[in-house]
Amino acid sequence: MERTTCCVVGGGPAGMVLGLLLARAGVEVTVLEKHGDFLRDFRGDTVHPSTLRLLDDLGLADRFAALPQRHVRSIRLPIGRDGDLFTVGEISALPGKYNYVAMVPQWDLLDLLANEAKREPTFQLRMNTEVTSFLMERGRVTGVRYRDRVAGSTGELRATLTVACDGRGSLARALPELGLREFPCPMDVWWFRLPREERDPQGLVGNAGDRYLTAMIDRGDYWQCAALIPKGADDAWRAQGLDQFLASFAEATPWIRQGVADREPRPRSWDEVKLLDVRMDRLRRWHRPGLLCIGDAAHAMSPVFGIGINLAVEDAVAAARHLVEPLRKGTVGLADVRAVQRRRWPTAAGTQLLQRIAHARVIEPLLQGRSPGISGQPLRLAQVLTKAPWLKRGPAYFLAYGAGRERPPAASLRRSG
Repeated sequence: MERTTCCVVGGGPAGMVLGLLLARAGVEVTVLEKHGDFLRDFRGDTVHPSTLRLLDDLGLADRFAALPQRHVRSIRLPIGRDGDLFTVGEISALPGKYNYVAMVPQWDLLDLLANEAKREPTFQLRMNTEVTSFLMERGRVTGVRYRDRVAGSTGELRATLTVACDGRGSLARALPELGLREFPCPMDVWWFRLPREERDPQGLVGNAGDRYLTAMIDRGDYWQCAALIPKGADDAWRAQGLDQFLASFAEATPWIRQGVADREPRPRSWDEVKLLDVRMDRLRRWHRPGLLCIGDAAHAMSPVFGIGINLAVEDAVAAARHLVEPLRKGTVGLADVRAVQRRRWPTAAGTQLLQRIAHARVIEPLLQGRSPGISGQPLRLAQVLTKAPWLKRGPAYFLAYGAGRERPPAASLRRSG
């Protein structure tokens, strides 16, 4: 029978950050990841200023800067009949060294974190290892059962604490005592790529079409495009044909002057357009004896504002700070895991509240062909935001840091240089 101090289920951003921070502090950590690598396209690729500062604190800033990346310094939305682009959030106006969002493929970030964590003698990463159930003794989670997806073998891993970082499909969500609460979402998302030309705008650009919205992420030589479509409309919209959708997409994006058809390579089949079933929910309790849920396992976020990764990483930092000493001593109790939820719940709940307001007042009306429920003239509002730098910093700060910055354990820090 195998044993570790902390079993982390899931090797995404939350799991890898937590594993690295705990291992640097001398805690024995085993991360179980069901896939054989981190290569998944159209995942969240945004690395926010709060995470950039964390990487700097961990001494990884130089290695991260060497990764291929694009910097987003502004949030731009089309306002008015002509679709003029207005900057409603100027991240570059924020103080500090990291006043941008770095667009980096998530697998590059995860490889960087994993390679750094492997240098610690108390860290172990097991790929192709799928957790199938929890081990339970007298009402306490004492570890996991797993299956090796290559060899087909099974095993058990005992742990003082198990942390679920395995996303919205987490096994922990099936535990009735955690109480999953779901919120309605008016949209799903299509992800696809389009070539980017030098004359195109830079940064993060939003657009509005006929009953859909788009967000285009500047990735240097291509755009990572998200089209928000009405919930459940995937089959009906695909039946209308890919060419019709691309034509309407070009019409809703005024700066694509020659249309999508003249940009190569462009999607040639629906197989190149990936569907994300958008869900937003939150566990009422993120813990039970021996178990803690963080990141999307605790609170699946809407793609609105694009800060899901930011929240997951901050969850991991807060969890490491609260749990490192109890894990070192082997005395992790319910009060310790409860403290993590108390710390992070207001930020998660507050962010979801803002997302729900955006769903109800902006996204759902536009997807239904109605005017958004915003008081006053959108154009006048955009002009005020554009001319008032102190107002532009509000959405920029929220995108960059969320509600606030979490501090990692002192034992985990390694200064760059």
